[in-house]
Amino acid sequence: MCNVILISGPISVGKSALVKEFEARFGARKVSTRQLLLQRTPDAGREALIQLGLDLDEETSGRWVLDEFLSLAGGNLERSIWLIDAVRTVQQIQHFRTRFENQLIHIHLTAPIGILRKRYLERPAELQEFASYDEARLHGTERSIEELATKADRVLDAHKNSAASLLALAASGLKLFPEGIPPLVDVLVGAQFGSEGKGNICAHIAKEYQVLMRVGGPNAGHKVSFPKYDYIQLPSGTQSNPEAKLLIGAGATLSVKQVLKEITDLSLTGDRLSIDPQAIVIEDEDVKVEMGSLEAIGSTKKGVGVATARKILGRGDKVHFDAPVRLAQDIPEFKQFVRCTKVELEKAYRRGDRILLEGTQGTDLSIHHGHYPYVTSRETTASGCLADAGIAPSRVRRVIMVTRTYPIRVGGNSGPMMNEINFATIAKRSGVPEEDITGTEVGTVSGKKRRIGEFDWEQARRSAVLNGATDIALTFADYIDASNKTVAEYAGLTAETKSFVQNLERVTGARVTWITKDFGPNAIVIDRRESKD
Repeated sequence: MCNVILISGPISVGKSALVKEFEARFGARKVSTRQLLLQRTPDAGREALIQLGLDLDEETSGRWVLDEFLSLAGGNLERSIWLIDAVRTVQQIQHFRTRFENQLIHIHLTAPIGILRKRYLERPAELQEFASYDEARLHGTERSIEELATKADRVLDAHKNSAASLLALAASGLKLFPEGIPPLVDVLVGAQFGSEGKGNICAHIAKEYQVLMRVGGPNAGHKVSFPKYDYIQLPSGTQSNPEAKLLIGAGATLSVKQVLKEITDLSLTGDRLSIDPQAIVIEDEDVKVEMGSLEAIGSTKKGVGVATARKILGRGDKVHFDAPVRLAQDIPEFKQFVRCTKVELEKAYRRGDRILLEGTQGTDLSIHHGHYPYVTSRETTASGCLADAGIAPSRVRRVIMVTRTYPIRVGGNSGPMMNEINFATIAKRSGVPEEDITGTEVGTVSGKKRRIGEFDWEQARRSAVLNGATDIALTFADYIDASNKTVAEYAGLTAETKSFVQNLERVTGARVTWITKDFGPNAIVIDRRESKD
């Protein structure tokens, strides 16, 4: 990888802006030749600095810049990306080329003289040492600066391009941006109506990933039994893998109060958590609107739908639902956490990090593919989660579809489900005490007793197609038979359970990779990735 970048170009062309882009995007470290001269004579004016530079060039045949750089870089030479801002003679460049050969690139910026004249007059007064650009270009090395274009690896037009666009051109092919499209992302979604046990599965596999990402809003809680916590906005593997970077995508809807609570509870800092600046913030007015209208469909009424509607409608000059649009970037308390998650994802791609994208709710709550109007306000399938996160489909390695043995819906008038039954029936069939089922089947967010139904094979098949499922995590295998709870190997499951698994694999065309029967510190998860059972 190229890790020394020489920048050259006339005064006012935009070198500093490009350097700032390199610093912000790649953490590049700048060595300013102007600062090197000022360190020698801190009180020198422009003319004195120019003369000092000329003297050093003459004394060292232009080698002084390389020598000063090597002294500053020390042992960090190979571990950092270095920007030399700016080289000003052919000899300076040649010394760097001799030392670094293929590890170096020289980028020269240029612009029409009329633009340079205009930009010079727009510089801060303290940087306008001369009355005009035409006067400035007559001094020192500035007189022959454009000759360096003939020595550069890349000559870029700083008039036609913004600083970000210059960066895209300058850094392309240097292996600073991710190259290729390796499938590094696993997406985890629910197959039914939510509450499939996604949080516990995420927590179980979290250590296999360097980045954990979540989308959705505070209308879906993911209960994790160990380490015990109810994740409403943050990734469910936050505590299971304390080394992982955490991302909340641009398509998320945020309750400021809830996000801050989880940040405080989990002692998170800006070094670990990134919240996309464009995630919409839920206002109190959003919750009030939903409280008055969405009880009819069993909504959790957390304001997610109305906030999403305001994000869509609020692009004009009118205020909708009595609240102006606020994004994460507008919340002072989020300041240390707000950064573009697309950039953070690109960094992860370049490092080759594994990424777990955690969806919320279930496939049959999709606003487009569920039983309208008994749906949520977003697209809950894997493709919807990817869109909310800003991840290309071609990045996906695996789609994990979490599936319960008995699907549930939120209590109340929450919409159709095939053959609704009661907890007593499941208790009688499985041998799990009814009070245990009743204690478990309570909504994490709604707090309501859940509705429960027979397993819907068409729902499972349809969800596998919609999500492109590659793997299934089957939860609540103890609801088939309580004796499954202590089984550590697939072979030890009851015949009825194994028959269920085989049917599920035939219907969905995806392997049942994980089987859980319980959650918590002592829970046993059957992991079939290394097994041929």
